Amino acid sequence: MISFDEIRPYDAGEMKQAFNDLLNDRQFSLVLKGFAPWLPKRLRNGLLKLAFVGVKVVNYIIRKKCDGISFDESALPRDKSLRYTFVSNHRDIVLDSAFLDILLVKNGYPTTVEIGIGDNLLIYPWIKRLVRMNKAFVVRRSLTPHEMIKSSQLMSQYIHYAVNEKKENIWIAQREGRAKDSDDRTQESVLKMLAMGGKGNFAEQLSDLNILPLTISYEFDPCDYLKAKEFQQKRDNPRYKKSRQDDLDNMRVGIFGFKGHVHYHCAAPVNTFMNELSVQNLPKNDFYRALAEQIDKQIHSHYRIYPNNYIALDKLNGNQEYATHYTQEDKIRFENYLAGQLAKIDLPNKDEEYLMERMLTMYANPLRNWLKVKGE
Repeated sequence: MISFDEIRPYDAGEMKQAFNDLLNDRQFSLVLKGFAPWLPKRLRNGLLKLAFVGVKVVNYIIRKKCDGISFDESALPRDKSLRYTFVSNHRDIVLDSAFLDILLVKNGYPTTVEIGIGDNLLIYPWIKRLVRMNKAFVVRRSLTPHEMIKSSQLMSQYIHYAVNEKKENIWIAQREGRAKDSDDRTQESVLKMLAMGGKGNFAEQLSDLNILPLTISYEFDPCDYLKAKEFQQKRDNPRYKKSRQDDLDNMRVGIFGFKGHVHYHCAAPVNTFMNELSVQNLPKNDFYRALAEQIDKQIHSHYRIYPNNYIALDKLNGNQEYATHYTQEDKIRFENYLAGQLAKIDLPNKDEEYLMERMLTMYANPLRNWLKVKGE
């Protein structure tokens, strides 16, 4: 483990000290009180098991901020002792993996997931300490090209180690950051990074990770208005970059905003597909392009399509082609929701028509991609 010390989660022998350091951090104590005021003070201030707090918080969010959460694991092998690398579309910075943890445990899987978190989000010592206590490894950002190669090699070696030696699952987003317009596409660079720690041909370098495409579908995206705001800010100022406070605001709104129904759908692992590609002796870039396209196809084909998605596409197209998939009540509810989200955007030169188009596109793109796969 020594070679992974700079990025790995804390091990069991380090947890007590890390926990004491966390509880002695005044800023963390204030944040925990604000996030979970319903927890008794003796639990917030005492030496409690952090996993207990985490599960309580996530279950509270499911009860209060969701209209239910469902999980389709029907494509998975019956052997629940197998480990997977979940390659997933990305909807929420914190909850994508947290919801998956809850679902895996609820459905009888023996362990949860380790996750990669960009160091751009670890802006305070307590955040870095907290995520490393909760099975997160650090993904370094803003590096030189040479530093990026070394960092990617180390991270890939750690992921292979975690799956094969520690017997942990891994969750990783299909791309760096969220797709702001919900047009989910796998970056080939993510797959190439995963392969760096393996041996053999292209398929063999990845096969021991047991890559599994995972689709996450939200009925409502609580950060939709923040994403739309960022679209306009970048349109009006190409040099615009989010601040640290913006990242924290996205985390807070994503966690505590209303999500409607949430659905997780597992596709079958892609090892068989990779072996078929391997037989074709494709050049490196062609191999990764074909694999990325297959992962996208699996993610897109398993979206849960909600009335909002149909309504958004009809509104963008200016017709009622998909009106049989929603009621007038559905339409009124969604229009009122969008109006409320639009009202939250505080820009001096607020372009409401553009902002509404951006939010509608976020809800229409999953349906567009689903329709494309179903039509093939």
